[in-house]
Amino acid sequence: MSEIPVIDLQPWFHGTATDRQAVARAMNTACHEVGFLQVLGHGVADPLRAGVLNQMNEFFKQETSLKESVRPTDGSYRGYSGRKSESFAYTVGDIRPADLVEAFVMGSQDQSGARTGAIHTHAPNVWPENLRDFAATTWEYYLAARQLSETMADISALALDLDPNFFQERLSDAVVTMRMNWYQRLANEPELDEQQMALGAHTDYGILTVLLADVGPGLQILSDTSEWINVSPLADAFVINVGDALAVWTNNHWKSTVHRVVPSMAIGGKPRRSIALFQDGNFDTPLHVLDQFTSPDNPPRYAPTTLGEHVTSKIIGGRDSVIPAVQQTLGQRKTN
Repeated sequence: MSEIPVIDLQPWFHGTATDRQAVARAMNTACHEVGFLQVLGHGVADPLRAGVLNQMNEFFKQETSLKESVRPTDGSYRGYSGRKSESFAYTVGDIRPADLVEAFVMGSQDQSGARTGAIHTHAPNVWPENLRDFAATTWEYYLAARQLSETMADISALALDLDPNFFQERLSDAVVTMRMNWYQRLANEPELDEQQMALGAHTDYGILTVLLADVGPGLQILSDTSEWINVSPLADAFVINVGDALAVWTNNHWKSTVHRVVPSMAIGGKPRRSIALFQDGNFDTPLHVLDQFTSPDNPPRYAPTTLGEHVTSKIIGGRDSVIPAVQQTLGQRKTN
């Protein structure tokens, strides 16, 4: 495997029923064999894609104190997280140094703007007050990417021969979180630990992910032969990947593929930007293997849970609360 499949969505939007079936078959093949694909013809306007990336530049190039002003203070998964405040590899049981990535997170909230639960449910978004266009542009892009995620869910229903409303019923009050990632080696960066990642190896926790990323190296996926394969985002495409929920529902017929972002070796060089929208579905959605994906020779591989419980446990596992334990373990490694 040298590259991930590319699918043109134009036939889905403008073609016949036969055309839509062909798109669904291509998605089924990609998600079964790789768990990742790129989509063209998605309908998200180029000026909006460029605009939200420009807003990322405005935010992340600020002084740290300004970014810290929108750091979450209420336990919600909203706002700014600094470098080395997360360790995504921890979510798959791997002990690595805390990740180099900086991030800004926003997402779904109920109509009143009030929180409706604990971490990773609807929560008020926090916006930098000093950047005039940041909130409006980011929200406009979020809505467009969210709509694309719902389209990809509809294609998934057809691809898996599920009821056409399977995902619509599970997205009626969906938790949809968007994370802006900023990766850059600083000029005063010390020599990196050999285990250091920009973003540690992990799977995505929900249904599926819609990723807008700069063209260039960084993202890697783990193959069936345990080789790290480089993913080169196309300039006009979105990268789509399967989340854990789809792997559970399909009993691993669709792969929730481990992936990571490797750090740049260029100290003080050009940053790498990505924006990941996580379509995680309704918080209380039951998550269990569907009967049609089991047989006497292929029993269920997962215990029943809910989407909310699964996603929350993964998020908590990768955040600040575990970083001291990670650092302590790494320190013990170095002294042994």
